[in-house]
Amino acid sequence: MPQEKHPDSFPGTTARSQAWWDQFRTLLDELNEWPAEYMFKFIVPQSSLAAIKTIFDGQPVRVRASSRGNYLSVTARVLVDSSEDVIAIYASAGDIEGVISL
Repeated sequence: MPQEKHPDSFPGTTARSQAWWDQFRTLLDELNEWPAEYMFKFIVPQSSLAAIKTIFDGQPVRVRASSRGNYLSVTARVLVDSSEDVIAIYASAGDIEGVISL
């Protein structure tokens, strides 16, 4: 799993304020007991599928195509050790062009 870092050091987090990341981290810690299985969901263009899969380092990923096939719904359930791991994955996904985090 990713090393613990402060959100300011994560790529892809510039669109969100420090306060937003702090509130998200607090919510994650209140709702989860670590380690925990966390479900990630993203909408990605076809061209970004390989990039989003690399974030999950060989973990199983479920992919479903949209009705027109232009976009894919990507779901992964990952065992994470902390809220920092969750944030790191979202931050990495945020660096991939066209990715929408759900």
